[in-house]
Amino acid sequence: MAEDHGPAAPAAHAAHAAPTAAPAVTVAGPDVDRAEEVLTAPAVAFVAGLHRAFDGRRRELLARRRERRAEIARTGTLDFLPETAAVRAAEWRVADAPRALQDRRVEITGPTDRKTVINALNSGARVWLADFEDATSPTWENVIGGQASLIDAFERRIDFTTPAGKAYTLRPAAELATVVVRPRGWHLDENHLLVDGEPVAGAFLDFGLYFFHNAARLLARGADDPNSGPYFYLPKTESHLEARLWNDVFAHAQAELGIPYGTIRATVLIETITAAFEMDEILHELRDHAAGLNAGRWDYLFSLVKNFRDAGAHYILPDRNTVTMTSPFMAAYTRLLVRTCHRRGAHAIGGMAAFIPSRKDPEVNAAALEKVTADKDREAGHGFDGSWVAHPDLVPVAHACFDAVLGERPHQKDNPGPAEPVTAAELLDVAGAGGSCTRAGLHNAVQVGVRYIEAWLRGLGAVAVFHMMEDAATAEISRSQVWQWIHNDVVLADTGEKATAELVRRLVAEELIALRAELGDRTYAAGRWEEAARLFEQVSLGEEFEDFLTVPALPLLG
Repeated sequence: MAEDHGPAAPAAHAAHAAPTAAPAVTVAGPDVDRAEEVLTAPAVAFVAGLHRAFDGRRRELLARRRERRAEIARTGTLDFLPETAAVRAAEWRVADAPRALQDRRVEITGPTDRKTVINALNSGARVWLADFEDATSPTWENVIGGQASLIDAFERRIDFTTPAGKAYTLRPAAELATVVVRPRGWHLDENHLLVDGEPVAGAFLDFGLYFFHNAARLLARGADDPNSGPYFYLPKTESHLEARLWNDVFAHAQAELGIPYGTIRATVLIETITAAFEMDEILHELRDHAAGLNAGRWDYLFSLVKNFRDAGAHYILPDRNTVTMTSPFMAAYTRLLVRTCHRRGAHAIGGMAAFIPSRKDPEVNAAALEKVTADKDREAGHGFDGSWVAHPDLVPVAHACFDAVLGERPHQKDNPGPAEPVTAAELLDVAGAGGSCTRAGLHNAVQVGVRYIEAWLRGLGAVAVFHMMEDAATAEISRSQVWQWIHNDVVLADTGEKATAELVRRLVAEELIALRAELGDRTYAAGRWEEAARLFEQVSLGEEFEDFLTVPALPLLG
């Protein structure tokens, strides 16, 4: 493992030798394959440089999040920032997108294990979101292995063979998706790499290792190659000040490695309610590096519940499966996103189609594909330039929807979106969604939460549950809704029961019994179900609301 021991200590007589200083940079993770290739001394020093230059600001911004949440709890509302009104009113545009990011009509998402890397690059999607965040359980093996897999993919030496002998290899380079890497959010530490005794941010590690190893390699390919530059998705952003930090990180990284300023392009996920009120400002901060904004719908719902969890009945989210993008408050959010992006010359990317096709149940498939088609038709018709899918079989479905609107055009930035302004009241009108809170919905939240957390503890970040690709975002909605319903004395519409901690514990216990019956004793015993159940109860029933379930879960990964 790479270690930087800092300056050498002065020589001393053996009898009076000074204590050995702790290494300035320590790799504390277990031994994993390819670590020596990924964690080279220069690469680790580059990440350490990011930490030393920017971690103080990161921590200040995390403290500011807590202050803002306290203000929302006090006032019960949120509004556009008066101090940045001039930015919203002014005419300015972001830098032009590079050729590889001009056409983004279909994007596929997924973790960075070798099989997924090959399938995603071969999928026919224009972009692959290579995910170190919500679709990855951040075991040290996954973090390092994902970086190695991306290096191998760009060097065209990646392959994968299943135990049954099925081989996976890459198509010709020109047919591959463009890689856009999503590092972890600002809130997550990486405890396996310590700098000056402190864990680095997962964001610095994921971004830093990828940029260090691949920026020059990608630029050398030339503009005609779909992978000809370092591109990123930025998750969990809550303010334009957090976007400013990313912009400064980009400037520092490019200068440090001699990469021309403005080479990086970043798309920001608008997946927090606070960021929805700062879309213009976020693009403005990143304007030399900005590529677009994305409607991160699942985390957006989680953020609404988290921030307004104690603001009264108006903000109680009904069963999550009944809240669609046509719900008034979600429609307002997407209208504002399209309008903001196109006014500023940026791409507007739509939300996730999380359905996992089944080759065994044609009726389930037909119903789900009808919903996916309607969703993508709506996005294309409302001005989005592209959208997300979670499975290769959905790529042609989404392609057809956007092809029907775009034709041969790479995007529709000339579509300004609806002219009417979007108000703060519209963005916060959760009650206008209708729907109800039901026992069936509570049961589903328990099922999804427990099943996802158990898989996450075993190192799987993207998990098929009931024909849906679930990741950390949907688990967050599940447990936060449970917390909100209990603390707001919600009465379940289908049974008349009150949502209580006692009821949730009973549902969790029943789910464990059902899982044992479904899986069999041996498979059940090999899993981590009791730990998952305890963690789910901790983050959904605790008196204090945990900001992110992954934070208390991290020590359980080892």
